[in-house]
Amino acid sequence: MAEPRVEIESLHFSVGVLGISGGSLLLMVNNYAHASGNTLIPDTALGALLLIIAVLLAYTGVRRCLSHTPLFVSLCLAVSALWFGSGFVHILAGVGVINDSVELRVALVPGLAACAVALLILGAVGVFQKEVVLSVTAFAISIACAHQIVSLYHASFGHGATAANYLLVCLLGAYFGSGRLLRYITKRRIQLPGTALQKKSKLTPSQAQERNDAVLVGLLMNLLSACVLACPLLGVVPHLSVGLVPWLWTAGVFQLGVSILSYRAMDTLAATFYGFTAVLKFAEGYSVLLSNFGQVPYTTKPVPIVFSILFFFLALFSTQKSLMDGLYQLFYVAYCIAIAAQPRAFFQSGAQGVQAAIFFASALMFLVSLHNMASPWRLPTGEGLLKTLLSRNSRFVLRPHDKDLHAPYLGYSKYADAEVLGYACSALSAFAVTATVSPEGPLTVLVLPWAVVCGGFLQLLCGSVAFARGKTLESTAFTLYGIMWTVWGLMRYGGLYGTERGFNVAVGIICFILFNCFVTVGAIFLSKAWFAYALTFQLIIISFLLDAMNALPGGYDLVVTIIFGMVSFYCFFANLFNSNFQTPQIPLGDPFIKLSGFGGGRDSCPHVPARKATAVQQIADILKNGGTCGMPTDTVYVLVAACNRPDAVEKAYRAKVHAQDRPMSLWISSIKQLEPAKHLINPVLWDFMEAAWPSSISMVIPRGPWMDCFGLGGSAKYIGTPQSIAIRNPDCTVATHLMDLVGPIATMSANPTGEADTTHHNQVYAKLGDKVDGVLCDGPSPENIASTVVDCTKIESGRIGFFRVGVIPKSQVLQIFDEVQKKHIVGQVNPTFIPDVPEVNVEIYPETQEVTQASASNSHALAPVKEEDEPV
Repeated sequence: MAEPRVEIESLHFSVGVLGISGGSLLLMVNNYAHASGNTLIPDTALGALLLIIAVLLAYTGVRRCLSHTPLFVSLCLAVSALWFGSGFVHILAGVGVINDSVELRVALVPGLAACAVALLILGAVGVFQKEVVLSVTAFAISIACAHQIVSLYHASFGHGATAANYLLVCLLGAYFGSGRLLRYITKRRIQLPGTALQKKSKLTPSQAQERNDAVLVGLLMNLLSACVLACPLLGVVPHLSVGLVPWLWTAGVFQLGVSILSYRAMDTLAATFYGFTAVLKFAEGYSVLLSNFGQVPYTTKPVPIVFSILFFFLALFSTQKSLMDGLYQLFYVAYCIAIAAQPRAFFQSGAQGVQAAIFFASALMFLVSLHNMASPWRLPTGEGLLKTLLSRNSRFVLRPHDKDLHAPYLGYSKYADAEVLGYACSALSAFAVTATVSPEGPLTVLVLPWAVVCGGFLQLLCGSVAFARGKTLESTAFTLYGIMWTVWGLMRYGGLYGTERGFNVAVGIICFILFNCFVTVGAIFLSKAWFAYALTFQLIIISFLLDAMNALPGGYDLVVTIIFGMVSFYCFFANLFNSNFQTPQIPLGDPFIKLSGFGGGRDSCPHVPARKATAVQQIADILKNGGTCGMPTDTVYVLVAACNRPDAVEKAYRAKVHAQDRPMSLWISSIKQLEPAKHLINPVLWDFMEAAWPSSISMVIPRGPWMDCFGLGGSAKYIGTPQSIAIRNPDCTVATHLMDLVGPIATMSANPTGEADTTHHNQVYAKLGDKVDGVLCDGPSPENIASTVVDCTKIESGRIGFFRVGVIPKSQVLQIFDEVQKKHIVGQVNPTFIPDVPEVNVEIYPETQEVTQASASNSHALAPVKEEDEPV
């Protein structure tokens, strides 16, 4: 069967390949120098250069992550993690933290081994997919890592072989990357032989939509950290040393990135899972770091027990994606149980044994997932098994996994909802702070990573995602709580509490109490669950205040943290369940008070996504029945009413307190809707309309009998002025489709008089409230600048003016008008004597910034227009 092939043009691909080539050149030179017994590049300089190249590769991989190129993304980010970890290790060696060759070997071997295995798998899958350049590069770097491990045990052997492999990568990458870059720069005119990049278009659109390439990077980081922690148990390294911290924290940072990218890919389950595992990576690295200073922190039992419960429920719901995903996540349930069973957790055999199992499970998952994403022939993973089992049960109905699954109520967002992770982090942090500080010092108790990373950084991440989804209150709460957990964790469990405790700390906590009072009041209008969540956190902040003032009653802090932890866990489970099952729904409670524009108007004013044809039809029905709606355009959002419904036009006009110089304007889907009145319109004006539309150009034209064909009746007085009217054909598919269904519409800016233009669908109902009957949602406006308003009232005399220069520049409008004028030259004229551009004199009036095209002796003064498409 012939397979369609789609050529990819990507500057990022060239940058990624050239970055790998540059890093390989650096390591090749360094290893050749070591082979001859010389040190050409100092460790600190080598590490810094590797970090710079690793950042470049990470950027390239992230930019390509949503483009469904799993092999290239995995290669870039795997090599980036390799050079991040080894770069930091070389810096530690350069500054003297790693003192000798034995410590350097202990620090490098686990990371190099993990990356060698990952790149070997990647190269093997690349061979089956006939990706020659990627597979050869992956194999060469994998073999180079293996030879580097050998060179760490035998200094006289391995450096030359390592350098030879990097030389191959350097030459191949330089040729292929420069060839792609040259082709990109010359716009396909020059292409080196063998550098054509082809992508097999084998996946169906639904498969491409469900893929999340970032998951592969998360599996790689799990493999990396598991290898680091399992090596002492297997005898590869004698113990966990400070040189292994860069590998663990590199994995943690990358998995935080995977969590963000998974939200971007609308994969809430994967985002939550890799957020959890990132916390574990930072906790592991923190413990190893403290051991270098003679303190091996012990883990209290509540935290890993709660963590194991969170992982279990997440694994249970992940079976909806595939049975293999659910089983894989159960390994982390066992890992958390092993941590709870042994107080020295990461340094004891139980946890290290589970990590050895996770290493092999991660390698298998990476192989299967990479093959299934890169190939149309999928290996069985138990996908759809849960759906099949529940298909015969009418009580439990799964939510359909389509593109609208994670769409917020008010329109469209590029990110899935992060509340599940936010609630889980709150529960984990709450149970973490129940730990009693040891007499030996706060650092001996493993609390800081749970409170600062989990309660702090991840809550800030959830707040950012909530803000991107238009959830103002939720975003404020998660951000506030993240800052609170970070500050309190560092103060109480970071060794600062004894010196800073007192009035200053109490004043800061009182400020947090006041801020959370506003959040609690706002939660009254959101849901009962959110009110309980904010109220119980207020009790925790009060316990912090009492502790800072040495007035904490015995057991109060323990009781309120457990209560808050239970409320957070309920919210976690309810949101996780409700996001996966359509019925039944775990109750979160209606708001105590419903206000117009905040929860109360959700039923009366539908907000529907503009990308759905059925949604546009729903808005069209509202307009046909005499309603007013907010609509996206090629500039900003507008409020519209159907011209054939005079009552709706009057309603739209009265939705705002208008000044007399800010009337409504008339919009059409195409000039064909003016055909019945063509004989009443000046021919030059008609041709100017045909040439300029559709676009972000509004034309102010004289009123006349041509308006009678729209059925405005008595409401015509609300559109335009007694002398003129603004008319426009927008360059917006959604708007023109809606007008094809409804007919010409009367429009006005969707904001109260005197306020800024409305640039997002969330602002329409918030600004106009019950005065709008529906909103067609299309996210942020493509342009935050209004349209260009052209005065055509004296076009028959060959003159146009400008009320406002907006999106379309004045020069472009003048060029269009000049071309129209040429078509209306009277008589037969030899084209040789026709001037290319007629002489144009432009006058600018500083008082109102008015611009007119006129003769030098006869200028045309105009009054300003202040709002979107609202002419004088």
